Amino acid sequence: MRWTKLGKIFDPHQFQLMNGCTSFAQAPQVIVFADFVRIYFSTRSVDSASGLYLSHIAFVDMTKSFRNVIAVSGHTVIELGKLGCFDEHGIFPMNVVEIDDLIYGYTSGVNRRVSVPADGAIGLAISRDKGLTFERIGDGPVLAASLREPCIVVDPFVRIYHNTFHMWYVFGLGWKKYAIDSSPGRIYKIGHAVSRDGINWIKEEARQILTNKLGTDECQALPSVIELCGRFHMFFCFRHASDFRINSARSYRIGHAFSYDLVNWIRDDSDMALDVTEGDWDSDMLCYPHVFKCDDRVYMLYNGNEFGRHGFGLAVLN
Repeated sequence: MRWTKLGKIFDPHQFQLMNGCTSFAQAPQVIVFADFVRIYFSTRSVDSASGLYLSHIAFVDMTKSFRNVIAVSGHTVIELGKLGCFDEHGIFPMNVVEIDDLIYGYTSGVNRRVSVPADGAIGLAISRDKGLTFERIGDGPVLAASLREPCIVVDPFVRIYHNTFHMWYVFGLGWKKYAIDSSPGRIYKIGHAVSRDGINWIKEEARQILTNKLGTDECQALPSVIELCGRFHMFFCFRHASDFRINSARSYRIGHAFSYDLVNWIRDDSDMALDVTEGDWDSDMLCYPHVFKCDDRVYMLYNGNEFGRHGFGLAVLN
């Protein structure tokens, strides 16, 4: 697959976002309307009580050329969760799906822990105003940790094929300390679940659907699936479990796999042909891909250095 980078198309520092958010535009996810595109992303404010980040959902509306910003959400798209709930401390990311006149938003809720930095689960919120705001269907998650998926159930990507909802998501295998004086690192893989209504899900419990490239502790995140030329293609990001924040060689890169049945996947990263660009905004890492069609072309939104602190860019499939 030959991808052409079109550069960074959105920088959150250039706009006034809600809730005092001044940086980060992580995990961009798109809805294509008739005459514009709306791109949802996670941005961050600082919790005045703890000094820690809180992740919020915002969006930017752009022309279909992706050259011009039409508007940026100046309001709260979805409130954070209630005290003690799975999404109390942030939502990162949110995947959006149009269903009739509604837009389903599958959220990754974040809640802080004591022995490890955070845990997460997947919730569902619904928009009845064309995606301007979302309201939860309940305070709890629709997919969460279970017997063999003990932590970090996040990063949902949902699509409907043959009247069945398919969700590809991330589940945690656990946490591990790689150095005595370091914080524990999480290890997570990509899994699959199905549903008839988009609310009640059946997991393929703890089945890792992609092989490892970096060893058993490889971390795989944010799957995105699209159907092209008679096959289903999955794009995702992967990294080493430790020393990935400042060591570019161990940071996120974008991987690729394909399938004929949505269940069994063949990993083929060599077919990706999209890598970091020395000296540019994505010189250290590529992460959080989202692949979609717009006016008969196939695009990929993705984040670069510092996990999207400075915005997101775009590539087009030739």
